[in-house]
Amino acid sequence: MPSSPPTATSLPSIVAPGPLPAAGREGKDAALVQAMFDRVAPRYDLANAALSFGQDAHWRRVTAQAARPADGVVLDVAAGPGNVAVELVAQGASEVVALDLSYNMLAEGARRGHERIRWVNGDAQQLPFPDASFDAVTISFGLRNVPDPQRALREFSRVTRPGGRVVVCEFANPTSPAFRAVYRRYLVGALPQVARVVSSSAPAYRYLADSILAWPDRAAIARWVEEAGYREVLVKDLAFGIVAVHRGFRR
Repeated sequence: MPSSPPTATSLPSIVAPGPLPAAGREGKDAALVQAMFDRVAPRYDLANAALSFGQDAHWRRVTAQAARPADGVVLDVAAGPGNVAVELVAQGASEVVALDLSYNMLAEGARRGHERIRWVNGDAQQLPFPDASFDAVTISFGLRNVPDPQRALREFSRVTRPGGRVVVCEFANPTSPAFRAVYRRYLVGALPQVARVVSSSAPAYRYLADSILAWPDRAAIARWVEEAGYREVLVKDLAFGIVAVHRGFRR
C-alpha cells in the first residue's frame, strides 16, 4: 500500500558521500539509488538548473504538455521534489500522484505545500496502484535509474487506462556527431566539477554522467515502450538531442 505523504522535515544542507549504484543496467542496486537521491535532495533543484544551464524548466514543461493532463489523474514516477508534478497541475491535472523511491526527495516537495499533489514513497518496478488507475503516466530523467526499466514500463502500462498516455523524458546522445563529442567532454570533464560547487553530493553527478553514456539509444527506448503495451510511440528531441521525450498511447 502507498505510504503516508511525507511531512516537512529538517534536512542537512551537506550529506556525507556514500557508494554509488552501477551506471549501466546490469547490477544496479535500488537501495543505492535511493540513498544517492536522499543525499542530493537538499540542493537538487539548484544543481539541475546550474548543470542544465537553466533548460530543465523547459524540459519539464514539454514533458507535462506531452501528457495532456487537463482534467486527468496523472502518475509522475521518479517525481523527486515534484517539479513535473507542479507543472502537470498548472496545466490542468485534477490530481497528480508523485511517486519516488527517495523519501527525502518527497519531503522536499511536500514541505512546499502544493495543492492537488499526493506524495507516495514507492518503487517504479512495483507500483502500489490498481490496474487502469491513471489517465497518464510520466517519468523524467528517472527511467535510467531503475534497475529494470522494462519492468517499470510494464508497470506503467498496467496502471494506465486504455487510450491513456505515457511520457518518458530522458537524456540521450546528441544527433550531431560534432556536438555529441562536445557534450561527452562536458559530461566527463566539466559536469563533475560544477557539481562540486552546486550539489550536496558531487559524486552522485559522476554517476549521472556515466549513466547517461551507458543509456541505450532512442530506438531501443521506443521499442521498450511499445513492448510494454503502448502504441503510436513518437520521439521529440530537445536541446540538440541531449534530451529525448517519448510519448505513447495505452492499447
